[in-house]
Amino acid sequence: MEAVSEVRAVPAGLRHDWSREEILALFALPLTELLHRAGTVHRQHFDPAEVQVSTLLSVKTGGCPEDCAYCPQAQRYHTGVDATKLMETDAVLAKARQAKAAGATRFCMGAAWRSPKDRDIPKVAEMIREVKALGLETCATLGMLSGTQAKALREAGLDYYNHNLDTAPEFYGEIIQTREYQDRLDTLSHVRDAGMKTCCGGIVGMGETREQRAGLLQALANLPAHPDSVPINKLVQVEGTPLAGTAALDPFEFVRMIAVARIMMPRSMVRLSAGRESMSDELQALCFAAGANSIFYGEKLLTTGNPDTERDLALFDRLGLRAMQVTETANTVHADIVDAEPAFGAASMGCGTGCGCAA
Repeated sequence: MEAVSEVRAVPAGLRHDWSREEILALFALPLTELLHRAGTVHRQHFDPAEVQVSTLLSVKTGGCPEDCAYCPQAQRYHTGVDATKLMETDAVLAKARQAKAAGATRFCMGAAWRSPKDRDIPKVAEMIREVKALGLETCATLGMLSGTQAKALREAGLDYYNHNLDTAPEFYGEIIQTREYQDRLDTLSHVRDAGMKTCCGGIVGMGETREQRAGLLQALANLPAHPDSVPINKLVQVEGTPLAGTAALDPFEFVRMIAVARIMMPRSMVRLSAGRESMSDELQALCFAAGANSIFYGEKLLTTGNPDTERDLALFDRLGLRAMQVTETANTVHADIVDAEPAFGAASMGCGTGCGCAA
């Protein structure tokens, strides 16, 4: 690995050829220097005072057959999350109308499936078409997709699809054994081929090393196209899952993860996702300085405030930040809905990680 003083300047433009050594050299920079470099890249592509605001609606919760070690929706773990059936379209539309009335421009639907069955696609497609007819952008996270399924969802009007890589390829088997890394790459390929935009990131604080965190970013940045949104999730430890009791990640290491992601994927939205509710205002401020420009906002999208959203509004005011506004050329605000407060304390009705199980 290069000495800190010898770290090369990042070439202009989007790159898909990052080496592990280059990424580790960025992680090793003094934090102030890393923040400066990330902030410079951020300003080249975004207004640093604007933050994209996101929440989520789970249209089918719990009962997932996979063994993701972080996820309370896995049916094999005893976490207090009850399985539910896929919501009816009318109920989803009621939430979509509520979202639009509150100023949302995009509506996301998540289902806790390993992958949807072909018989599920027509009902999800109906939801997408009806939500689209309201004048909203649509996004979804449904697990693995075949090429035919991805095409059907795109034809129904789906704009964005979330499917995370979760961690570095070499650490993946320590976290998940019921799905291969290549399965995730294949789904992303199907989504891109169908003409949809991708939302893809991962989770840190699962016991991985810095090199493995660098490996996650390497896998993301070296995809054929950088994800349009890159959620960086901090593990939400849930009793009953195998990762409960994992040693907490150093907060400054989390900031480094945000900063390096911003440098490597300069035009992507870098999103503070799961775990933000436990972060101090000071840590969040450092993340914004490091290039984060998207958050999950509160636990519910309502016409009146709640303690979580009030805290966010107060923090934005203190930092001089504002919610990203909708224009024809800029990224739109990703404001969706959470249907109910999760008993396990994650940021949504999913596992809180955006892994593709309604989160």
